Amino acid sequence: MELIGSLFGSFAGYALPFLFVLTVVVFFHELGHFLVARWCGVRVQAFSVGFGPELFGRYDRHGTRWKLSAIPLGGYVKFAGDENEASVPDQEALARMSAEERAGAFQTKPVSRRAAIVAAGPIANFILAIVIFAMLFGLLGRQEISPRVDAVQPDSAAQAAGLMEGDLVLAIDGQPIQTFADMQRIVSVSADLPLSMLVDRGGQQLTVEVTPQRREITDRFGNVQSVGLLGVSRSASEEDVVTRRFGPVEAVVEGSRETWFVVTRTAGYLAGIVTGRESADQLGGPIRVAQISGQVATLGFGALLNLTAVLSISIGLLNLLPIPMLDGGHLLFYAAEALRGKPLSERAQEYGFRIGIAIVLFLMVFATWNDVLHLTSL
Repeated sequence: MELIGSLFGSFAGYALPFLFVLTVVVFFHELGHFLVARWCGVRVQAFSVGFGPELFGRYDRHGTRWKLSAIPLGGYVKFAGDENEASVPDQEALARMSAEERAGAFQTKPVSRRAAIVAAGPIANFILAIVIFAMLFGLLGRQEISPRVDAVQPDSAAQAAGLMEGDLVLAIDGQPIQTFADMQRIVSVSADLPLSMLVDRGGQQLTVEVTPQRREITDRFGNVQSVGLLGVSRSASEEDVVTRRFGPVEAVVEGSRETWFVVTRTAGYLAGIVTGRESADQLGGPIRVAQISGQVATLGFGALLNLTAVLSISIGLLNLLPIPMLDGGHLLFYAAEALRGKPLSERAQEYGFRIGIAIVLFLMVFATWNDVLHLTSL
């Protein structure tokens, strides 16, 4: 009985938060495709959360099969004229369609409408993130700490640059800094990169050049991350700590800013992997997402919603990569079609999809391998 209880506890602690986060993100991604497809007059055959065998489902009045499938690692919307869930064209099925059926097929729509339908999925992910962040800011507010240096650690990047106790950071590389968290965010992703800091020292403004040191830090759950550090501590003075409340409009603006920050940080990390500045060992797959979901769930539902927003942005960005089989790959094909005035040949598209499958499988295996290495290192 103890073993059964332990297993159930592990499932509830990791699997349930993971399923919640992934289901919400996937549902809204596919809903973006679905709504714009309906608006463009495309007949939707199936809307699935998950892959594989159907667990349960139903038909709506338009003939769309809404279903929940057994493998909760994604989802799809299948349109009339698609050969499979990846929206590969089914030329034989298109040839057999009547004129009325062809009018509702995805492949017969103008390239602009097809591009809009495909782009709607990632856009829905970004909108979801903005809504979640705005809701959290509106309901919970945000504690803000002044970007004032309370102490400088010995042999740190801050000491080498000449930062001093009491310095108030006003801007970094021309970007205004309002809180200590703003400063941390920029510094953490700028390891080994020189930064120009504008600081207020006793009423006098001066510029300090500092290069954050790359360090490995361990969070409260034992996860190790490689980040940039200055070596300064924040002020604990009451006058430097405030809780900011946001009205509806302000919350949406802050939600949009938070979403843009996650977009730029994620894109910067991916670019860093390509250039060799960042290590790819931080890339994680479903195992890591499940683990982090369970860990974050212990901090409360608000923290889990915040993770949902971050993951939604990541899924949106991932799908925009110009890899066939992903939304970005379809958009790449449509861009070529718009420039050429006609679609790419069936052979070219087939080779593209094969390459896309290989890349996606490689990324999945690589991410899962990272997950295994991460687990064995704990």
